[in-house]
Amino acid sequence: MVTDWFTGDGDDFRLLGTRCSACASVFFPREDGHCRNPGCPGGDLAEVPLSRRGRVWSYTDSRYRPPSPYVSDPELPWEPYALIAVELASERIVVLGQAVPGITVADLTVGMEVEVVPGVLDEDTETTWTTWHWRPTGVGA
Repeated sequence: MVTDWFTGDGDDFRLLGTRCSACASVFFPREDGHCRNPGCPGGDLAEVPLSRRGRVWSYTDSRYRPPSPYVSDPELPWEPYALIAVELASERIVVLGQAVPGITVADLTVGMEVEVVPGVLDEDTETTWTTWHWRPTGVGA
């Protein structure tokens, strides 16, 4: 798990970003040092929960095992997954993430509504690496 990128469980699960007090720009991944907007004089950055729902902006599939630091067991066969870029209209940003297991590119269309849900990136007997997934609305867990 990446510290402070998301919080909550179930319907309370949210990605966490930051918003600049001077220009209202929202950042994800979060920015805690300075405003990344080149036209902003700079302001305080406050943590904000991001919208739970957005619309598919683009998508593709991952047919190869990504390099480290991606966590996966090299002893197991690689399982392709769908990767979705989701536009959060309220924040005016696009957030990239994996689709929930079982959703493929054949299930996706540009413009469809999706919601962020907790996910498991990988796990072993000692550790569970958590992440977020995008799930088309109306699809059960």
